[in-house]
Amino acid sequence: MAGQGTPATALLVKRGIAHRTHPYRVAPDAPNYGALVAVALGVAPGRVFKSLVTAVDGALTVAVVPVTGELDLKALAAAVGGKRAVLADRAVAERATGYVRGGISPLGQRRRLPTVLDESALDLPTIYVSAGRRGLQLELAAADLVALTDARTAPLQTH
Repeated sequence: MAGQGTPATALLVKRGIAHRTHPYRVAPDAPNYGALVAVALGVAPGRVFKSLVTAVDGALTVAVVPVTGELDLKALAAAVGGKRAVLADRAVAERATGYVRGGISPLGQRRRLPTVLDESALDLPTIYVSAGRRGLQLELAAADLVALTDARTAPLQTH
């Protein structure tokens, strides 16, 4: 599809990483957005991950968790050796990553932020993350995401 290029897809192409892009249509303000994305893509919701920009002891950090659960902020803080984690302000997240909310990708960010991936991703053949804009997901191996972001893995979600 023409016009699908984003900093995230450009990074994958440049590094020769196997991936697929998947366009979808879901209203950005829809409740249960992540679950609706999974339905639109025809995949199990546990394979679709959201990228949440947080502040751990004041340092921006990206948490990548399945859309089926909520981020456990205490677990995230512990995973990076911090004491307290909070969700970052929307404007701060957008400025740091170069992406808009609902389209924040863990890849190709303006400023590369420390990343923690929920360990459940490692049990899946591939996972889906934002490609860097609303309406476009990337499918790739979790190990490739870890390698490209130098991510730590840890149990991060509550159900």
